[in-house]
Amino acid sequence: MIQIGVVFLIVFLAIMTGIGIWGMKKTKNLGDFFLGGRTLGPWVSAIAYGTSYFSAVIFIGFAGTQGWQFGLASLWIALGNAIIGAGAAWIVLARRTRRMTQNLDAMTMPEFLQERYGARHLKPVAASVIFFFLLPYSASVFKGLGHLFEAVFGIPYDIALLVMIAFTGIYLILGGYFAIAVTDFIQGIIMFVGAAAMILVISGKGGGLVEMIGKTAEAYTEHKAYIPPEQRTLLAVASLVFMTSFGTWGLPQMTQKFYAIKNERVISKAAIVTTIFALMIGVAAYLTGAFSHVFFDPASVPKTASGGVAYDLIVPALLTGQLTGNLQILLVLILLLVLSASMSTLSSLVLVSSSSIAIDLYPSRVDTKTGKDRSVAMMRFLSAIFIVISYFISRFQISIIVYLMSLSWGVVSGAFAAPYILGLYSKRVTKAGAYAGLLTGMAVMIVLFFALGSSRSPLAASIAILVPFIVVPAVSAFTQPPAKELLDKAFGGVR
Repeated sequence: MIQIGVVFLIVFLAIMTGIGIWGMKKTKNLGDFFLGGRTLGPWVSAIAYGTSYFSAVIFIGFAGTQGWQFGLASLWIALGNAIIGAGAAWIVLARRTRRMTQNLDAMTMPEFLQERYGARHLKPVAASVIFFFLLPYSASVFKGLGHLFEAVFGIPYDIALLVMIAFTGIYLILGGYFAIAVTDFIQGIIMFVGAAAMILVISGKGGGLVEMIGKTAEAYTEHKAYIPPEQRTLLAVASLVFMTSFGTWGLPQMTQKFYAIKNERVISKAAIVTTIFALMIGVAAYLTGAFSHVFFDPASVPKTASGGVAYDLIVPALLTGQLTGNLQILLVLILLLVLSASMSTLSSLVLVSSSSIAIDLYPSRVDTKTGKDRSVAMMRFLSAIFIVISYFISRFQISIIVYLMSLSWGVVSGAFAAPYILGLYSKRVTKAGAYAGLLTGMAVMIVLFFALGSSRSPLAASIAILVPFIVVPAVSAFTQPPAKELLDKAFGGVR
């Protein structure tokens, strides 16, 4: 199985490299590198959004944790991700984002906020948030991939980490967003097929999908007495649904997909495709995690050294235990599924993180002596630097970086969701309101994270996302609105 897996892996990485070289030929300027020249159609855009949404975290960590703690109720997370996080995001945000970023000539979230509110210092503040919190998040994805390859292929962690970083760097640095989008499309097909095959085979082991659902409900009823009550409350489920669904609306690596679409006519089709894709991935992941109650009991479920449930090991143990013999080829496909999910998320994170310096903080994109545009070279250079930094963060787990990883989703979404979404729809939101919302979201997440504990970070993140939606209008009501000229420019052609 290992030999077959290595062959599949080499072919997969070779294709990714070839796409990077192809993308390099289509990259002439910064707009090409960061947004694919705003020329992407509905299928590529939709799958790029979906693959950036899901990484190894959902298949390994989230599926095992929520599937064991909540049983079939974890499917509410999958439903929320598909309807709210995917479909509704396209319907509510895509059209106005595409139109207004083009009106304001903005390519990044910090640029949009600066131009939308006429706030000169808002861009560097927003760029700093992205740099300090998304970079550690990308490192955590690298770390998960390294451990996965170590476990399945027997490749030492350090070598696996270097291989993943090298190939991600090649296609990202060469081809930019165009290469990312095309590779995301290929990776998305692998993810969709792999997820469908995984759930069909695992449910088949228990007598079929309908019978397995019944067995899971019955087993969970017996097992939940061994699960701490605070881990399976309605509030815990609701906060997870909200954080992972509505929370994505404020993440720069997700909203960037709306900037890059060819035109507004692709939005309705992209919304449908993304919803179907997200539903398949989410249901397959969480249902597999819930099925663990049929194959394990509280005594046999993987344990940590201290005797607690090793949630990250539940799904890998389930798959390696059930996919034996001729079914091992499916294990290779699932490995590629996890790899695809992680590499697509990772490339988007690195691109957005490097843009926080190259686009938002870099003082001059044009050489004053030669007149040559240096922006693409700077983006490629910084993407490489960020990948190297991610390697060192993944290799040497510094305690402060671990905290930043845990905080990243809540801080970034809490900071950006309200200023970004309200800025798309309301002309009354002011510069002061945007500053207040950004800072409030960050502060609330950090304070609640340490007050409630890391185990309740979804609740902390949900509150951090919601509070700025109260703060931004409240502050805007008592501060000076943006100039009419700025609003006319931003909202030009927006209905």
